[in-house]
Amino acid sequence: MKLSFSEQDEQFRAEVVSWLADNLCGEFEAIRYRGGPGDEHSYVEERKAWERTLYQGGWTGLGWPREDGGRGASIEQQVIFNEEYARAGGPGRMGHIGETLAGPTLIAFGSEQQKLRFLPGILRGEDLWCQGYSEPSAGSDLANVKTRARFDEERGQWLITGQKVWTSLAHESQYCFVIARTDPDSVGHKGLGFFLLAMDQPGIDVRPIEQLTGTCEFNEVFFDEAACDASDIVGAPGEGWTVAMGLLGFERGVSTLGQQMLFQNEFDEVLRIARENGAAQDPAIRQRIADAHVGLRIMRFNSMRMLSGGADDGSLKPEAMMYKLYWASWHRNLGKLAMDVLGPESEIIDGAPYQLNRLQSLYLFTRADTIYGGTNQIQRNIIAERALNMPREPRGSLK
Repeated sequence: MKLSFSEQDEQFRAEVVSWLADNLCGEFEAIRYRGGPGDEHSYVEERKAWERTLYQGGWTGLGWPREDGGRGASIEQQVIFNEEYARAGGPGRMGHIGETLAGPTLIAFGSEQQKLRFLPGILRGEDLWCQGYSEPSAGSDLANVKTRARFDEERGQWLITGQKVWTSLAHESQYCFVIARTDPDSVGHKGLGFFLLAMDQPGIDVRPIEQLTGTCEFNEVFFDEAACDASDIVGAPGEGWTVAMGLLGFERGVSTLGQQMLFQNEFDEVLRIARENGAAQDPAIRQRIADAHVGLRIMRFNSMRMLSGGADDGSLKPEAMMYKLYWASWHRNLGKLAMDVLGPESEIIDGAPYQLNRLQSLYLFTRADTIYGGTNQIQRNIIAERALNMPREPRGSLK
């Protein structure tokens, strides 16, 4: 594993720093450090414009192969870009689901027709994507999905019926990738399909979910025979689980680099306030700040380790299976540290009726980190069974 950067990599860093200094200013000054977890509702239109500016500068699809429109950047260069992006205060990416999840999945599993149709819009920052995985009865247990897909021979289309929940930014998205059951008699991970659906159609109803933060980044999405062309299923019917697991591999892979840089900004904000209000003089707080700093560095080094020599199909090394458990616990603890650093001010909102500051939103949002994307308990089972090859946990039947 490389922990240092070559001269060529440092030249790339200089290019990134220069471009960000020239472009993340003026009309985009207001969105610096905005749009991260718990703040995704902020400056939506401005951040969409920023996505298009990133494309014009050649900074989208950074790690995608050149033949698919990307820049073909190495892991080291992707680390550098995300480091400098965070250091410059780059906003949370509106297009991250498309660029880091949908795009790599289509490159790995999609047909040439699908890549030609969908990849350019993702790169240009014009087509935003959301993820149709979780359902009321299928969260950590993704294989329990109930959403159905039936093929209408007369129309030559798949018709999708069911419900998804906790769908990030569905109300802003043009497309959604959906896991649905193509075989009504199937159970578990068999008989699933991976579908690419246009969101702007009569059979889709998006309902925002208001959270503790007072914002609505997440949504319920209802499908009532929503149409999907026969050419817009990735892989064959019944192969959806393989594609879905590949996508989750990308979610645990390079996409984590940008996430970590947002964490760095949040940590820096907590540290700044602790120094200004004197909380850093408290030995207990100071120790927790040091622990958070060390944890963030460990997270970075482990990411570089797990990404080194990774496959192109989203599959990751066994050590990658600890990543979700590690970052979710670290981030939750950072939220609690932020409140303790603020002290009594953490109980005072910025304005009526429920206007929270960044750290208050961070605290409330991080309560969910150890739940969504697989609870901490589920993650420990995954580590035990898949990484350490321990006996599977006994599972009962609901019948």
